[in-house]
Amino acid sequence: MKLSDLKSFLGQRENFTITLPDGTLVPSHFHVTEVGEVTKNFIDCGGTRRMERVASLQLWSAGDYGHRLAPGKLIGIIETGERELGMGNLEIEVEYQGASTIEKFGLEVSGDTLQLTTKLTDCLAKDKCGVPPAKKTISLGTFTAKTASSCTPGSGCC
Repeated sequence: MKLSDLKSFLGQRENFTITLPDGTLVPSHFHVTEVGEVTKNFIDCGGTRRMERVASLQLWSAGDYGHRLAPGKLIGIIETGERELGMGNLEIEVEYQGASTIEKFGLEVSGDTLQLTTKLTDCLAKDKCGVPPAKKTISLGTFTAKTASSCTPGSGCC
């Protein structure tokens, strides 16, 4: 999800919820403690230089249970980040406190809620580091038997 998609979603609501990948809700009294741009310059295992840029939103829950972040307030926080940091319409990465460390998630709309999505590692240079290509999966249900012109079951030709 990009920043413009999030602002559009929020602009159509009076309130919103965020769900973790396991289905539990982020507590409704969460705060957005950071809006930032994260740039990652790196070399992949095949020696190719790469750069990724994302908009980072950090969520935090405190003991102020009466607090609830309104959609318009979050739009304002995002727009301040865009203006002050010169961020473009970047993909969003969400940071949230896990059991023992900060976890990073993607973000997407799921019905009337925002859904944190899992992120996975991947090799970006499979062709250069010896990772065999994935085998094509074929469904046997798509095959049909060919009619034989000279050999049929029980004919004794086989």
